[in-house]
Amino acid sequence: MSGHILYSFRRCPYAMRARMALYLAGTEYEHREVSLRDKPEAMLEASPKGSVPVFMTSNEEVIDQSLDILRWAIPDAALKMEFVAQIDGPFKHHLDRYKYASRYDETAKRGDVDLGHRAEAVEILQPFERTLEIQTFLSGADMGPTDIATFPFIRQFAAVEPDWWANESGLPKMRDWLKNCITSDLFKAIMEKYPLWSPPE
Repeated sequence: MSGHILYSFRRCPYAMRARMALYLAGTEYEHREVSLRDKPEAMLEASPKGSVPVFMTSNEEVIDQSLDILRWAIPDAALKMEFVAQIDGPFKHHLDRYKYASRYDETAKRGDVDLGHRAEAVEILQPFERTLEIQTFLSGADMGPTDIATFPFIRQFAAVEPDWWANESGLPKMRDWLKNCITSDLFKAIMEKYPLWSPPE
């Protein structure tokens, strides 16, 4: 193997987290965009869990958890783990049930949202809002590791009901923070579109 390889899916928040960390660290790698419905055998051989991101280092180490990729790329990352743990745990739990209500509630119709889970997610975000009342980013004055680790999931949350998020969520500082993250050069750089990767014949 001549260099690093990343198996990724553009819209996956975990893959976004990994791509931002690698970009911020200046790590060069071969980007392999995959379809989650037709996963390449090479990715499954490297990581049988079958989900992205999967990062293969030039010395053939396989790292298939997004936070581990972040820590590999930025070994001295000052992560606020109380925020990251909330996002990866209870927030993700409520996000999925809010956004995909019909998957978890047989009485819900396709396209319905669960307002109870939305309220639980908003409650989890209250400490984030209070932090952003005194600083621009969760990491401090500039966008950093804690922002990278959390904002792809909050981006998903805000996109479920954009009008509600913009006008009724009661999270004005988070609304501004999310806009700053989405419009950042870092995020724009890692959202470049790639054709689906296929192994050479």
